[in-house]
Amino acid sequence: MQLPEAPQVPRGHPEWPAPAWEARFRAGYVSVPEWALAAPERAVVVATHQGVRQVHSWDSTTRALIPTTDRPHGTVTATIDPRGEWIWWFDDDGGDEFGVWRRQPFASGPRRRTETPLPLTAAYSAGLLLGEDKTVVVGRSDDAYGTQIHQLVVGPAGAGDTAPVLLYAHAQDASAAALSRDANLVAIEHSERGDNRHPAIRVVRADDGGRVTELDDGPGQGLWAMDFAPVHGDPRLLVLHERAGRPKPLVWDVATGLQRPIEIGIDGEIADADWFPDGRALLVAVDHDARTRLYRYDLSDGTLTPVSPESGTVAGGTARPDGDVWFSWSSAATPRTILSARTDRAVLTPIGAPAPPSVPVEDVCLDGPGGRIHALLRRPAGGVEPLPVIVEVHGGPTWHDSDSFAPDAAAWVDHGFAVLQVNYRGSTGYGSAWRDALEAKVGFTELEDVAAVHEHLVTRGVLDPDRSVLAGASWGGYLVLLGLGTQPDRWSLGLAGVPVADYVAAYEDEMDGLKAFDRSLFGGSPAEVPDAYRVSSPITYASAVRSPTLVLAGENDPRCPIRQIDNYVGALRGRSEAPPVEVYRYDAGHGSYADTERIKQMRAQLEFVRTHLG
Repeated sequence: MQLPEAPQVPRGHPEWPAPAWEARFRAGYVSVPEWALAAPERAVVVATHQGVRQVHSWDSTTRALIPTTDRPHGTVTATIDPRGEWIWWFDDDGGDEFGVWRRQPFASGPRRRTETPLPLTAAYSAGLLLGEDKTVVVGRSDDAYGTQIHQLVVGPAGAGDTAPVLLYAHAQDASAAALSRDANLVAIEHSERGDNRHPAIRVVRADDGGRVTELDDGPGQGLWAMDFAPVHGDPRLLVLHERAGRPKPLVWDVATGLQRPIEIGIDGEIADADWFPDGRALLVAVDHDARTRLYRYDLSDGTLTPVSPESGTVAGGTARPDGDVWFSWSSAATPRTILSARTDRAVLTPIGAPAPPSVPVEDVCLDGPGGRIHALLRRPAGGVEPLPVIVEVHGGPTWHDSDSFAPDAAAWVDHGFAVLQVNYRGSTGYGSAWRDALEAKVGFTELEDVAAVHEHLVTRGVLDPDRSVLAGASWGGYLVLLGLGTQPDRWSLGLAGVPVADYVAAYEDEMDGLKAFDRSLFGGSPAEVPDAYRVSSPITYASAVRSPTLVLAGENDPRCPIRQIDNYVGALRGRSEAPPVEVYRYDAGHGSYADTERIKQMRAQLEFVRTHLG
């Protein structure tokens, strides 16, 4: 695959000449299309519009990419109805994720005939399912009522044609996961046992919520409803289970109860799965050693056919009615592209210049305290070892770093740093036991693995222990602050983006779904298991921090709220001999979808490291 040339900023532009790292952030973004099931020439995509990610209509016949939204903070949560008539998008306030669903006619521009068709108050979204017969199933959650799932019919008039029918309600976390093609059945993922890390599935009738059937593998084993077969009258539900110690698919006939396990005879675990439009094959994404590849699995004879490159990582894919598969692919060296499996050519190109390439990753493997640890290392070309290093810990924690393009990692490499990413215990892609191992001692388990890989490369002379920066965002930001307090001799600096900093205060202020996640992780709320939260909270160890620390925080963040960050910063600054601590606050939620803001945050980190590390 030919690497794109670096985009050029015109002479005279106020930011001419733009460095390569900024050009990567400004390069256009476009998501994999989500097709209208009954009108497959129409799709909804998220793409960059005037430097901000917005919802777009896209027609595959005209190739027209038409912005639907132009909200200052961006819009990234959207879907299209099966007939291709309406684009639905979620409207919140400044990125706080608390809002309502709106819709506009396909191909309409921003603020053109925008409707608010659901007569329900604002809440956190817990799923939106749309039927060809105008059925709408909407999930919503709030501290006041837990999770509720309603059904109603919404016609062309702009408001619900029927009153909302309550299909499901529970104090624990749940979501509307799948709707059958005839809109008669709804699959609900729920955590009524109190563990939303390992949900069960209930299927109910869409008209009145009457229970049809249930699938529950018991404590410690999750089930995820992917989708019903895309065929009218077909009651088969595609499910991911983890009965064999790693996620695998099965096809469940909810009418007869028959379950058909799908055995994919290759290394790795199934990260995602969906149907081909005729219901005769599955599109499965397999994670293996930080790479994700797509396969077609034919249900008739079990034939497994790869449909994406062996190298790099697929970040999403969709099967077309003609049998082709479109997917988003990149590697650490090569920017993201939407490709056709049939032609290996780009099929949907964002507006603007492409991103400059970067360096490839190297695999690092070693036996750690809890088993084999897999990590990825980027080295700057021509760098002299031992190298200064950014040890970047991923968020989630149920996520993993991959061989994929990342503008922030590439920026550090441009500035002479190695970048080390460790898929610690808690990461996905390495089996259920590895993913759940962090529950033994939250935060400390992950940091033990990070320290083991860092020490291994320091001992080999690859990394400089005196120029080692711990960096991360979200759960990664949490691990940064916890690491600075519990491993103070290891880290030279800390860069913590939108972190959990004071766990008890974070629990009090965070969105309802994350309260459920924390109860699952710790075995209860702070009131029920106070010592567990205290031991794993970064603020507990603020007095031990010696490294300069930069914290980046979103004013409207519902996941890692601002008050608990202020508590932590106050604890650091209140010490008699406090290390330098700076806070970069921005007007958004758990991150930003605006190119300019993302560049400002990257520049703030680069400047902080230059000031305190040289």
